[in-house]
Amino acid sequence: MFRKIILTVFSIFIAFVFRAEEGMWIPLLLKQLNEGDMQSMGMKLTAEDLYSINKSSLKDAIVHFGGGCTSEIVSPDGLLLTNHHCGYYQIQSHSSVENDYLTNGFWAMNRKEELPNQGLTATFIVKIENVTDRILHGVKESMEEKERNRIIKENSEKIKKVEEAGTHYKCVIKPFYYGNEYYMFITETFKDVRLVGAPPSSIGKYGGDTDNWMWPRHTGDFSVFRIYADSSNMPAEYSENNVPYKPKHFFPISLKGVNEGDFTIVYGFPGRTEQYLTSYAVDYVLNKSNPAKISMRDTSLAIIQKAMKQGDELRIKYSAKQARISNYHKKWEGESRGLKRLNAIEKKQDLEAKFSELAKNNPAYAGKYDDLLFEFESLYKLREKYALSRDYYIELVYYGTEIIRYANGFKKTVEMTKRKDLTSEDLKDKGKLYQKNSEKFFKDYDLETDKKLFISLMRKYYADVEPTMQPPIFNMIELDYNGDFNAYANFIYGKSKLVKKESVDKLLKKFGFSSVKKLGKDPAYLLMESVVSNYYLNVKPVYDSINDEIERLNRDYIRVMRELMPDYRKYYPDANSTLRVTYGKVEGYVSKDDEPMKYYTNMDGLMSKAIPNDGEFHVNGKMTELFEKKDYGRYGKDGELVICFIASNHTTGGNSGSPVLDGEGNLIGINFDRSWESTMSDIMYDPEKCRNIAVDIRYVLWVMDKYAGAVHLVEEMKVVE
Repeated sequence: MFRKIILTVFSIFIAFVFRAEEGMWIPLLLKQLNEGDMQSMGMKLTAEDLYSINKSSLKDAIVHFGGGCTSEIVSPDGLLLTNHHCGYYQIQSHSSVENDYLTNGFWAMNRKEELPNQGLTATFIVKIENVTDRILHGVKESMEEKERNRIIKENSEKIKKVEEAGTHYKCVIKPFYYGNEYYMFITETFKDVRLVGAPPSSIGKYGGDTDNWMWPRHTGDFSVFRIYADSSNMPAEYSENNVPYKPKHFFPISLKGVNEGDFTIVYGFPGRTEQYLTSYAVDYVLNKSNPAKISMRDTSLAIIQKAMKQGDELRIKYSAKQARISNYHKKWEGESRGLKRLNAIEKKQDLEAKFSELAKNNPAYAGKYDDLLFEFESLYKLREKYALSRDYYIELVYYGTEIIRYANGFKKTVEMTKRKDLTSEDLKDKGKLYQKNSEKFFKDYDLETDKKLFISLMRKYYADVEPTMQPPIFNMIELDYNGDFNAYANFIYGKSKLVKKESVDKLLKKFGFSSVKKLGKDPAYLLMESVVSNYYLNVKPVYDSINDEIERLNRDYIRVMRELMPDYRKYYPDANSTLRVTYGKVEGYVSKDDEPMKYYTNMDGLMSKAIPNDGEFHVNGKMTELFEKKDYGRYGKDGELVICFIASNHTTGGNSGSPVLDGEGNLIGINFDRSWESTMSDIMYDPEKCRNIAVDIRYVLWVMDKYAGAVHLVEEMKVVE
């Protein structure tokens, strides 16, 4: 009786906290979990219309774009829409001072002008299947994590071998609910994806870093690509003989517009959420990890932004890097503010107290999980210095100075040569590959900028990371250079052969054993080896070991919570870059300053922000002319052109470029961001504040048609008036 009272009170409490809009749902399970809710909110479709393996469905128009974003097919000839920031690297890679597509935009006026993109992929989901029983076959609850993982890996490999045999498909198996369930995804990947169109940055990045993660927003964040296939409509490497892909489904485009309260679906590949973290994990994110990463990126951005102002060459070289670093820098700032505002740690603690109380008063669980939360607390304390060292390492090596990352590309070859695992012919082949990589690397590299990044970030790493976690190279800097990072940088960038294209080309020209020997003694290589080896020998193994134990506890925690608290919520799995559906409604909200926020923005608002020749808010002459004439064509209504709108869909990174659909499955927008108040939704969703931001599809088509004159692209689509 006591347990029933607790559960009833808790369920009533939770009902006020969670609404139907929260959640990232596996398409396979929509019929049993969500179809009724979605239809009651305004969906005219069935669950099978969204996901089916027996007939074409909406899933067949959803594309994992480059492995990091989402895109959607909008024509019978494989035309893709995604975000400008998702296609930014490709746009930048085709740009030069002479052909500045970032500044001026790019539009292929026929298919011969569409530009190939080496390494860019477009992946479809063929089918999804629950394979939990097959994956956990032979696994026992009493097993050590190492043995459990070994069996799971063996079972996974067996399934993959069977599923991929005789096909061009790939089989991907991922854990859900911390390994309580496993789902298999059969995928089909196309490798010939070409750039078709992109607006200038004054449209595609309008508002820049100032408006990023903000509402109201006036950004035309879209770009256009096309999938190509061989003559049999099958995936193929790039070839001039390839033809546009014929999809199983493509989205009709609705020009009806959006109104407050309209039902919306976002369908895509959200990257990562952590809704079920304990209070100890949230405390680390809020008070340790985010401040450390923000501080490192503050340092990087100050140097890069100053360099970009020196001229067009450096601006183009560093534009994609600056955007990549800046994006999550601002996200973490908003996330921390949001978690504090929501009292996230206290709410997690309240939930944990209720969990413990219910477990103790239930005969089936009493005594089994009394120490669970204490174990969490102990492990997070033990992990902290390793986790912080890991955070700083990632920021230094992958988002900071580039010379360490570049030198790391040679590490495997140097080590294999020392073990005599490579022949001279092998090294010739390696040399050719390195030459291609060299062209790509130095196209967007500036020695002086990287040197400044090196000095500032190495100094910060040295000051902030616990001495026992630091690589031995710092001892040498202390002894030989009296801790002077400027002097050490002068040595590295003055003596290394890896910091200039000319010396790298000379090294790679006749790449052989002597070349590898020189590489192994290069100052930049020795620095890299010290930093990287220290991480993989002294930090990562301990971090991973502790994380394995935390993973085990999380698996128990979420499993028991689902059993003990079935009415707590609909338990959706955290995002993990697999295909998901989220749904909500077009609606405004009240800001943190108690200001009512309207659900859409328009061209008038864009022009009111305009600042001539400003890097973020410049509006060019063509846009101004069209605005003054109110030349909106069929894309405007009552003298107004809507640019962006917001809805209560639960989204995250990876949903960038996802289609925003109406209740009939028509495309009404392209998801590209969240409001700053929403950035904590990866950890804790707030239905009153969290809003996804989409560019209105009418604005996208208006830019193509009226601004760019690429009306042929609009004509290729199925437009619903």
